[in-house]
Amino acid sequence: MTSQYTDHLAPEGLLTRGTVIVVPGRGESRAVYERFGRRLAADAYRVRVVDTPDLSGDDLDASLDALVARIAEAADGTASEPGGTPAAPLVLVGSDSGAAAVAALVADPARARRLRADAVVLAGLPGRAAATTEEWDEELDVRTSCPTHRGVLTDDTLVRRGELNTPVPQPVLELAHDSAADLPQLFLVGDADPLADRDALALTVEKSVSARLAVVHGAHHDVLNDKQHRSVAAEVVTFLEALREGLTPAVTVVSSAW
Repeated sequence: MTSQYTDHLAPEGLLTRGTVIVVPGRGESRAVYERFGRRLAADAYRVRVVDTPDLSGDDLDASLDALVARIAEAADGTASEPGGTPAAPLVLVGSDSGAAAVAALVADPARARRLRADAVVLAGLPGRAAATTEEWDEELDVRTSCPTHRGVLTDDTLVRRGELNTPVPQPVLELAHDSAADLPQLFLVGDADPLADRDALALTVEKSVSARLAVVHGAHHDVLNDKQHRSVAAEVVTFLEALREGLTPAVTVVSSAW
């Protein structure tokens, strides 16, 4: 049976500091998040990447329920012993349509209870407009300016080209942008992302009791994998570490000349 996820383990001998489940977006394969997964794992987080959710079917509820089951199974499989629980905190990271799907899940109380997530990271949450690219280079320009990431996307035969032209279903976007989920949320968006709706994101964050919107300068749609991927991963780790301390940051800048 083919595995439905890929794993990135914390270094041997270190206490696992939490569990991260990554949900990719339109057209992406699990391998696209190899670099991101390794970086978080190096900081002693257990990272598991699942397959991109299929939101294109006629029965959207069934698609979302299937994603809940996939995430729950992936999380349960990280437990150190059968019947155990994943290392806490359990955080879901979604990108593009994966971010929209994760946001829609945690906006629904019943599905949120089944997920048992402690927080979410929503990267490149799309607006209501889809891409209108015709050539692969045009899609790459929407996604990223990082030459390494462009190479990964181009060389990966499992990446489905042109998927960004398919709109995320409207009900999913409505749930995502109208969500008032009460769990901690970190929103990441590139200021050069042509698919983002920054105004809608700002309104979504305002409605949440514990959300943070971080804008990545110069980043395109694939904000987790663009040129700024080191700083973005550091922002995610900072969020994970603060989450372990009740959202209390370990470092506070008191004075700075930059």
